[in-house]
Amino acid sequence: MKNSTIKNKNNQGETLKVVELFAGVGGFRIGLCGTPDNTKEGYKLVWANQWEPATKFQHAAVVYQEKFHSGKEPNPFFNEDINKVVETQPLPIPKHDLLVGGFPCQDYSVARTLSHAAGIEGKKGVLWWSIHKILTRMGKDSPRYLMLENVDRLLKSPVKQRGRDFGIILASLSDLGYAVEWRIINAADYGMPQRRRRIFMVAYKKGTSIYNNLTRTSPLKWLTSKGVVAQGFPVKDVEIPPLDKKLEGSLTDISDKFAHPFENTGLIINREITTIKTKPEYSGPRITLGSVLLPNKEVPEEYFIDNKDLKRWTYLKNAKKELRTAKTGFSYSYNEGPVTFPDSLDKPSRTIITGEGGPTPSRFKHVIKQGNKYRRLTSVELERLCMFPDNHTAHEKVGDVKRAFFMGNALVVGVIERLGKSLLILHRSSLR
Repeated sequence: MKNSTIKNKNNQGETLKVVELFAGVGGFRIGLCGTPDNTKEGYKLVWANQWEPATKFQHAAVVYQEKFHSGKEPNPFFNEDINKVVETQPLPIPKHDLLVGGFPCQDYSVARTLSHAAGIEGKKGVLWWSIHKILTRMGKDSPRYLMLENVDRLLKSPVKQRGRDFGIILASLSDLGYAVEWRIINAADYGMPQRRRRIFMVAYKKGTSIYNNLTRTSPLKWLTSKGVVAQGFPVKDVEIPPLDKKLEGSLTDISDKFAHPFENTGLIINREITTIKTKPEYSGPRITLGSVLLPNKEVPEEYFIDNKDLKRWTYLKNAKKELRTAKTGFSYSYNEGPVTFPDSLDKPSRTIITGEGGPTPSRFKHVIKQGNKYRRLTSVELERLCMFPDNHTAHEKVGDVKRAFFMGNALVVGVIERLGKSLLILHRSSLR
């Protein structure tokens, strides 16, 4: 990958080396490094991993490989189980400056009922420890910075011990010598085309210039104006006084006893937590669902809804208050509110889900009306809502249902781009 930097005596043009874990189809990589045809200055990917368990054909890895590594240059992409990779001797992950990844979040997903939210002990939640093991094994060569993403429910997981899972993650990173700030960011609040709320964590290793600057700044000022996240995503005045708490005890103690009301914004340094509630501040342009749509004439016929199916779609989208009977014979009252039908074209889209693809009527899939026709969203339109390049996920061995699944799992690239720019600015300014 080509990468142009402007060097000077203070290394302000230094290119940060990136490792991308749980890469999917490359959302972090595009946000930070760009694509092979449109590279961005400041970051260079040196190693990436993507592995989907319990499936023979690795769809996401096939797309990633073709989009980023179809040339003759060395291929730093590993389509292997990360749990096996971290046990390999020697560790195959090269020294790098920034580790990024949206570690799998199925155990915390809002698509699952609270009774099944297994938290960090669930099959996917344990993958957090693969990140922890990489940092531990790299020791003094561990990366200067981390940028991680997950669903916002992580702050409240598990149900019976609110905040325990996030407390474990924060404590383990603090013990490894990192200061960590977090924010729940809704991409649409900052002009992006999808209403997608996710928690983003940015961590700074002890001894780095940003870490040192952080320690010389009050936590409140860092979180509201001076920090990486605040610089990229401005906020209004704090709504409530900050909540401060010290994480005490071993990770086992925290697992057994810890519960804490984490707010949408916060910081931990030396196990001292400051957490506050903030509101986004943004007055720039906004991208709507309507602005990303293809003309009807460019949409394949299978995306249009047949009139005979419209009644079923309407029923699923409407509010319901009805008596239902379970398989056991137990009768119960079922209630749910309406979902906008068709979806508003003058607002950002709703959150894309992994089940967005396919013609089967669904309460959660997007349906739009153009002229007098109702239809689902195409793969390209879903990519645009996640701010990926058009046809980024197109591949002869990957169908549209799987392409929609990718976008349901993906982050909004624009969020990573803004965080990356903010991190790079503070990194370089701290070197002056």
